[in-house]
Amino acid sequence: MITAHSHDNDGNAAIRLFCEMQRDGFRPDNFTFTSVISAVGLVAESEKHCQQLHLNALVSAYVKVALSPLVALPKSVMGSARLLFDEMPVKDELSWTTMITGYVKNDDLDEARELFDGMAEKLVVAWNAMISGYVHRGLLQEAFKMFKKMYLSGVQFDEFTYTSIISACAALGSLKSGRQLHSQLIRLGFECSLSAGNALITMYGRCGVVGDARNLFLTMSFVDSVSWNAMIAALGQHGHGVQAVELFEEMLKEGILPDRITFLTVLSACSHAGLVEEGHRYFDAMHDIYGITPGEDHYARMVDLLCRAGKFSDANDMIGKMPFQPGPQIWEAFLAGCRNHGNMELGIQAAERLFEMIPQNDGTYILLSNMYAAKGLWDNVSRVRKLMRDQGVKKEPACSWVEAENKFHVFMVDDTAHPEVNAVYSYLKQLVLEMRKLGYVPDTRFVLHDMESDQKEHAISTHSEKLAVAFGLLKLPRGATVRVFKNLRICGDCHNAIKYISKVVGREIVVRDGKRFHHFKDGECSCRNYW
Repeated sequence: MITAHSHDNDGNAAIRLFCEMQRDGFRPDNFTFTSVISAVGLVAESEKHCQQLHLNALVSAYVKVALSPLVALPKSVMGSARLLFDEMPVKDELSWTTMITGYVKNDDLDEARELFDGMAEKLVVAWNAMISGYVHRGLLQEAFKMFKKMYLSGVQFDEFTYTSIISACAALGSLKSGRQLHSQLIRLGFECSLSAGNALITMYGRCGVVGDARNLFLTMSFVDSVSWNAMIAALGQHGHGVQAVELFEEMLKEGILPDRITFLTVLSACSHAGLVEEGHRYFDAMHDIYGITPGEDHYARMVDLLCRAGKFSDANDMIGKMPFQPGPQIWEAFLAGCRNHGNMELGIQAAERLFEMIPQNDGTYILLSNMYAAKGLWDNVSRVRKLMRDQGVKKEPACSWVEAENKFHVFMVDDTAHPEVNAVYSYLKQLVLEMRKLGYVPDTRFVLHDMESDQKEHAISTHSEKLAVAFGLLKLPRGATVRVFKNLRICGDCHNAIKYISKVVGREIVVRDGKRFHHFKDGECSCRNYW
């Protein structure tokens, strides 16, 4: 009856029944608490002046059941729950863990950590909640520190611990740590864990070894739609669009129904590989065959696909026919396509829309400034940068990192901070001499400041990805693949230069930028210059 009232959006009736149930001496179980929490969520949204009876019922339920499968509750409810929790004379481990998990789900890691540190006996669920919270917020070093602390405390990891920390390895690009965790999973008998297996597929894909991801996918004892989505995404990110489409078709033959995430991954794969016809077909199939209404993110993928292919008229038509007003995702994809193809007129229009919608987004200013710089319109570049300063917008600094000698080495543009940067610059100079013999000419169009020609060549030679690649070549074992990660899109000159570097040194170099992977080998790139 409590569940029925909740489903009927009658939170008051559900809570009254819950109180009667307790008054009559019946002990609620976890299913009861789940229904009551949902009911009070309804009341909290519709009646901000909740009676104390409702609030007490909520708190009673809230502190007795783990919330890991539930959505976050309003902050006001969390605050009230904390007040009652603090007044409880006896707090068991489940109450502590529930409160910690609740704060994590409300993205309040400071409160969660305060409770966690005050907990005498920490259950594995509490550790997992903190690690996953840090990973979700992108605080990867904190996640690794918590994982190490958990290990030293003697608490046994479970499959969810591994799932969270493997996700951190994926975000950071730590292949070595990811492989070590995979080995531990096998030793401890968790190799059949579906959640850990899916995390490993993503990790291998995000670390640049899509072959290992595919092997794991093929050998997993059981896969679900998340597994298929992860594998399709990995293939797409590495430019294997045709293979991603083939895998999607295989998924359909296996009788696995695609969801909205599946279509996001396959549309992205089509975009990176220039598969315009296939992208159109899958976009139409979403609604016509599978009854999934495309969201703004799906439309953004299609606009990206069309603009990458230079089909701006088709992209404009699609934007005009959207069942909603196009948001920032749409115009960001459009602007990026204009930057790639040098379509100044349409790029300015897209940038103006973005200035209205998200004036604090640095990417808009940078893309527009880059377009002007590529045309040598330095007055316009100065105007955009002044507008950026006037708005108080700061550019995200470009950085690249590479894992070598058991640690990550981070390089910035024109880096002077790394202790071995002088050796890196010296080695780069040697490489450039060899590259020029093969025909390499620095492309100074990617210099974003008006300066003399020799200064431009120097400026472009100190980009962070070049420094990270050179350091990897110096420090990694002879013949080992160099894997570099960058927070922003790789620049055109660096892309061309690393192709030459791979030929000079006879080694494979993998670069993951903010959008996709580039595999450089024998003077060629896996993207075939379509990026």
